[in-house]
Amino acid sequence: MCYGKCARIIGYSLLPLAVLCIVANILLYFPNGETKYASEGHLSKFVWFTGIAGGGLLIFLPALIFIRIDGDDWVGCGLDSCGKRCTMLSSVLAALIGIAGSGYCAIGAAMGLAVGPLCLDSSNQWNYTFINTEGQYLLDRSTWSECIEPKHAVEWNVSLFSILLALGGVEFILCLVQVINGMLGGLCGYCCTHHQQYDC
Repeated sequence: MCYGKCARIIGYSLLPLAVLCIVANILLYFPNGETKYASEGHLSKFVWFTGIAGGGLLIFLPALIFIRIDGDDWVGCGLDSCGKRCTMLSSVLAALIGIAGSGYCAIGAAMGLAVGPLCLDSSNQWNYTFINTEGQYLLDRSTWSECIEPKHAVEWNVSLFSILLALGGVEFILCLVQVINGMLGGLCGYCCTHHQQYDC
């Protein structure tokens, strides 16, 4: 098995996921494409940086490291097989950063779904209308009309937080796979170099 190539594939897989997390999070700032809710501070507390920092920026670092692991110009801890093993073990640290970021993204998105959007309700107050429903509002679309403004706030939040939850979950799994891959590559041998192959 080629641990370096596996790391590279994981890295390339993480890049578009990180970009999608950032885009989904940015869209949460503008319900229905309107900027006034962001400028007035009428956004859910879970909108702030869940996908931008967690699923986005904290995933770029490990992704770029994983992509560079299999390259010939990667020096890592040294040029020989022991150095490549050290490099694979070091990639575990980057994967743990990715696990933390994707976990933050997934947990923040799940909390955003459970609490519901910040919206103007029938009593003309801005609050979390569905906070006491323990997420049951997700199953009862008839209650969504309790949010008067922004229009379709529930659909907007449910759609985008669900996307962030799914993307964060996939990123988490990929980073977890890289932890295992990095441990195996470091302990068993890097393999797949041009002239050598190291097997477990």
